[in-house]
Amino acid sequence: MLKPQLHQTSQPTKTLIPWSTTNSFTSGEILASFPINILSKNLRQKHKKKNFRVHYYAANNTKAVLTSTEKSSGVKAVVTVQKTVEGTNLGLSRGLDDIGDLLGKTLVLWIVAAELDPKTGIEKPSIKTFAHRGRDVDGDTHYEADFVIPEAFGEVGAILVENEHHKEMYVKNIVIDGFPHGMVHITCNSWVHSKFDNPEKRIFFTNKSYLPSQTPSAIKRLRERELVIMRGDGFGERKQFERVYDYDVYNDIGDPDASDDAKRRVIGGKELPYPRRCRTGRPRSKKDPLSESRSAFVYVPRDEAFSEVKSLTFSGNTLYSVLHAVVPALESVAIDPDVGFPHFPAIDSLFNVGVRLPPLNDKSTMLNIIPRLIKAISDTQKDVLLFETPELLQRDKFSWFNDVEFARQTLAGLNPCSIRLVTEWPLKSKLDPEIYGPPESAITKELIEQEIGGLMTVEEAVEQKKLFILDYHDLLLPYVNKVNELKGRVVYGSRTLFFLTPDGTLRPLAIELTRPPVYDKPQWKQVYCPTWHATGSWLWKLAKAHVLAQDSGYHQLVSHWLRTHCATEPYIIATNRQLSAMHPIYRLLHPHFRYTMEINALAREALINANGIIESSFFPGKYAVELSSVAYGLEWRFDRQALPEDLISRGMAVKDSDAPYGLKLTIEDYPFANDGLVLWDTLKQWVTDYVNHYYTETELIESDTELQTWWTEIKDVGHGDKKDEPWWPELNTPDDLIGIITTIIWVTSGHHAAVNFGQYSYAGYFPNRPTTARAKMPTEDPTDEEWESFLKRPGDALLKCFPSQMQATKVMAILDVLSNHSPDEEYLGEKIEPYWAENPVINAAFEIFSGRLKELEGIIDGRNADSNLMNRNGAGVMPYELLKPFSGPGVTGKGVPYSISI
Repeated sequence: MLKPQLHQTSQPTKTLIPWSTTNSFTSGEILASFPINILSKNLRQKHKKKNFRVHYYAANNTKAVLTSTEKSSGVKAVVTVQKTVEGTNLGLSRGLDDIGDLLGKTLVLWIVAAELDPKTGIEKPSIKTFAHRGRDVDGDTHYEADFVIPEAFGEVGAILVENEHHKEMYVKNIVIDGFPHGMVHITCNSWVHSKFDNPEKRIFFTNKSYLPSQTPSAIKRLRERELVIMRGDGFGERKQFERVYDYDVYNDIGDPDASDDAKRRVIGGKELPYPRRCRTGRPRSKKDPLSESRSAFVYVPRDEAFSEVKSLTFSGNTLYSVLHAVVPALESVAIDPDVGFPHFPAIDSLFNVGVRLPPLNDKSTMLNIIPRLIKAISDTQKDVLLFETPELLQRDKFSWFNDVEFARQTLAGLNPCSIRLVTEWPLKSKLDPEIYGPPESAITKELIEQEIGGLMTVEEAVEQKKLFILDYHDLLLPYVNKVNELKGRVVYGSRTLFFLTPDGTLRPLAIELTRPPVYDKPQWKQVYCPTWHATGSWLWKLAKAHVLAQDSGYHQLVSHWLRTHCATEPYIIATNRQLSAMHPIYRLLHPHFRYTMEINALAREALINANGIIESSFFPGKYAVELSSVAYGLEWRFDRQALPEDLISRGMAVKDSDAPYGLKLTIEDYPFANDGLVLWDTLKQWVTDYVNHYYTETELIESDTELQTWWTEIKDVGHGDKKDEPWWPELNTPDDLIGIITTIIWVTSGHHAAVNFGQYSYAGYFPNRPTTARAKMPTEDPTDEEWESFLKRPGDALLKCFPSQMQATKVMAILDVLSNHSPDEEYLGEKIEPYWAENPVINAAFEIFSGRLKELEGIIDGRNADSNLMNRNGAGVMPYELLKPFSGPGVTGKGVPYSISI
């Protein structure tokens, strides 16, 4: 790039400011020893009312020279840098940086013109200067720079930043003042690496958004260059300061180098399809070349990591502390990790006595980070793990025992995404009968008609849409024998049938549990029903415990992990690789992607990894992620991640142009669907207003090369194992784009909130949602001794079936953290993004969006107060608030953040 040198034509040429891009000055060294702001101030005064002309010299040390035929003006740039905790540390590099700050030589800026020179057709010279450290404002540090800008420079297109500190710095924004067209805002919110780590300058564009075809001529090259940087070269191990986005399979769940027991299959590919994760480039395992080795550092692109504020206040440190301090402390005090609770009062003691912990490292920090969990007994100063009483238990201690609550939670609980309409009778498996046994269900027509008291025939119930099912039969049956070989694990294929009563609530009718043939034993299946008979009543309770364990595992592995965290990561990668940071769709999606890759990396490290929390405490054991892969292959479709299509596919709604939101619900009082559809419609209207502003013609969609490549990469690479599926939406029109974007942001906001933030409220008292079953049904091939023991002490059979003390307390500690809102949580519609605020049309659309979200708060409150809606109102019933948009910090059971940030 040519660089201007300033000189006065009335005098011999004299260098006023050295513009060399090298780190040392090649001329003007005496002047360079003065603070740069003084030089710039003198320049402004000296040339304030004179005309200058700019000459260009194509030499290595090209400089801008002002001549007295063209005007110039002085502008000031203020760079806001967030103070870091590391920045307060003492050390050689810190001292050198402080000295550099005093000399004004640690931050270099280049202002880049938006348009090419109309006379030459080439880029105008960028204007360079050092920024000097100014005052601290509200905890941030301002770096200030003064520029002399030729009048013909035009509008600013971008600014280049070089960080000459030895440490990275977090730049929040840059404001340039003094241009005749007004103040220029550049929102950064990004880590800027040290030039000693990477000599590449950082590129930041102004807040004005551009489609590729509308990009100002002089910054097209920078737009393309930035995307090249973000894509990387696909080689080598990624470094912490890098911002490279690339794809890989899930080959880092296992740790074969640690032990043979920790080896896991690679997830992702033809055999086990799965979305892709971010590539880290870590070396391959020594024992298994298909697997990636594990290390303490898990790369995510630098700007995807938690901000220091977020890490210190909550999300990063809290979850990390529970995983790496609390869980090991629990394990160290467990005499037998497989022992269950001896009686129900022992379960209750978790909320009033707690679990005594050994001395904790950095005790004061732990007490501050996890005040809800870690308590100190004042008289002994011993630390205990003491759980808050979940809201469900506060409202009704015995609700978990209740069939009404069991059924209600399929519509208004933690996993409202599995219940579906029965559309065919008789029920029949689609699995190979040669392997899994007879496909016919043991739930007969006669049994169902008896359970519904002869109100109607089964055929009439199906026709009138009265029968609903939780069906985990075909998904789980292939894993039954494998899981049952694991110590302390029992699973069945299950079907649970419900009847829709005239008052709009569901009544459970029957549970079928099935074990496929194993060794010399034939298929075993049995049906359990609610009954007044003592033995049958206890068998029903045990059957419910098995179903709930399966539903808990499905919820965590599929409804939660797969459908939100896992499926979203490819969207984030593709967005950063293919959409420029100045693309309006990038800026629309960006708030919905914050921190997701970091939390996913932490999950791979300690939650879904081999022998991690999920494997050790949920029913599939070491087959957990593999099972979610099977569910992905069988069930996941992008089009059905949209709430309306999800409801229609499960038979929970039908299209009806006369109904609100164009859908008629099969169960009118379905809280997740009722509230979700209002939120979906609100999101869709906001996206519609936004998209239609930038894409005024269909041709703009088709000609948007970045957008088309983005969508192709999501389908062909990010979700490449399903690239040939016919259900992928086309991207040819603004309406196509609106549907795609609304689906993505619904998944990251509404759907995730519905399945995440109620975890402690519903599952904190684990008998309501056990995560695993440790004992078989008493009726499955019992010995005389086993049957006699069950008849004498059926309550003990239930306790033996529930998770062990170690499993339960580990999960409870994790769920408490996962249900917690960070103090700096960013809720939908609460705060406008700077890019949106600068555009009057988008600003107005956001105000409408925010207002509708506030209206939704009132709508939900009104519904929860309506006594006719018995799935969300009644004695001891928890109101359904999971889709209320706003919340305070903590475990509140409400609040819809923009992104999957925990």
